[in-house]
Amino acid sequence: MPFVSSFTVPLSSRPLLRLQEIRAIEAVEVPLADPPLMERAGAAIARAVIAHVPPGGLVCVLCGPGNNGGDGFVAARRLLALGRRAVVIGRFDGGGSGGEAAAAREAFVASGGVMLAGPDALETPPAAIVDALFGIGLARPIGEPHASWIEWGLAQTAFKLAVDVPSGLDADTGRCTGPCFTADLTSTFLADKPGLHTLDGPDRAGKVVVDSLGIDPRRHDLGLGRLLGLDAFADHLQPRRKNTHKGSFGHVLVVGGAPRMSGAAFLAGHAALATGAGKVTLCALDPNILSFSPVHPELMVGNAIPERGVDVLVVGPGLGASDPARALLARLLPSPLPLVLDADGLNRLAVDAELQESLRSRPIPAILTPHPMEAARLLGTEVAAVQNDRIAAAQELARRYRAHVVLKGCGSIVADPDGTWAINPTGNPGMASAGMGDVLSGLLGSLLAQGWPVPLAARFGTFLHGAAADRLVAEGIGPIGLRASETVAAARQLVNEWSERNRKAL
Repeated sequence: MPFVSSFTVPLSSRPLLRLQEIRAIEAVEVPLADPPLMERAGAAIARAVIAHVPPGGLVCVLCGPGNNGGDGFVAARRLLALGRRAVVIGRFDGGGSGGEAAAAREAFVASGGVMLAGPDALETPPAAIVDALFGIGLARPIGEPHASWIEWGLAQTAFKLAVDVPSGLDADTGRCTGPCFTADLTSTFLADKPGLHTLDGPDRAGKVVVDSLGIDPRRHDLGLGRLLGLDAFADHLQPRRKNTHKGSFGHVLVVGGAPRMSGAAFLAGHAALATGAGKVTLCALDPNILSFSPVHPELMVGNAIPERGVDVLVVGPGLGASDPARALLARLLPSPLPLVLDADGLNRLAVDAELQESLRSRPIPAILTPHPMEAARLLGTEVAAVQNDRIAAAQELARRYRAHVVLKGCGSIVADPDGTWAINPTGNPGMASAGMGDVLSGLLGSLLAQGWPVPLAARFGTFLHGAAADRLVAEGIGPIGLRASETVAAARQLVNEWSERNRKAL
């Protein structure tokens, strides 16, 4: 039977709102909403449960003391009204919030709903578990009994749905603050949240569905963040005109390839060629490097920087930490050409104040592509501090170095010097292997050579690279054992497919 690929790619970009931005919307909309937003949220949860759980299955709703729990009580009440089996697990010994959440709890009990003190009281295993314990405002580790309820829920084979965010996940950063629920589906309200898409978020949230609850978010401040989708790049993904030549698509110079590290430079060069650069030259620090690549003889290889004709610089793959490497960086950073700086280029930059000032003074801001350890070196901090708030770290790097920054990792962050940022939703664990960063550098250099604006090139190169890895995994290649070089051909295939799909009158 032929293999059928399950590859899909996020098509639509959308805003990502932090806690304070969501709270600002709530402050305006909650007093005006009719029916109340809690009723709308509960109805959305009930619809999601019905769509995923066959009739007759028991739905167990874990309800906390605040408004998240109130949403859960409304959902349980609505499920009962629709003839579904639903019970609530919750403890409210005179504590908890009043107001709307308390009213939702009372309405559930008045409708004949059953509230249990813990999962041990269940007589049958649930078909679904709804996590309505804590929402976006929780900043502390979850304590008892709720931590034990989460542990119990994780051990069940039931379908799991999280309300707004999985309990225990920081909605702004994607960091688990302690015990954390893991969902198959997260139904999030008003707008999407960044923590669902970076760091621990993708492992905890499952599929994310956004329900605006009937509120038009465009009436409010949508902040500076976006979740990337293919639609953001449509204007630049067009088929090529017939009347072109190799000079139409730019000349990329890759600088790196120190002794025993030339493979990194070759990977970057191959990626640049395969995704559309007209010419690629490798300037290698290894004096014994071959004068051409036997695998890709189209690459021009040498030990000198061409005097003219270069359009884009990619500096860092296999550059090393030698004095000649530092001299090359000092020579190239002031260049007026677009620049991608990666790997050893970043490590050398982190310890050299003169190079840092040269980078900040460039006429065109560079693209920096650090992984968390490189980012920590550039910021003079620890990796844990970077990962605790990846968005803030990427923004600070972009501000400090006046550069466009791709902070790699689960849910890579792309940040610009003006404070805008985006999270890339493509990619998979197969990319945790050697050489992936070199391929990304080559992709970015290729896009710049073809005339993509620097901020858009940073976003699309990251999106394309992750999507290439996703395509391979969908076709049965990886994630275990996925090689960086394998993503190059997949990226070429995707950029051609997407360009043809977006064909417009030329």
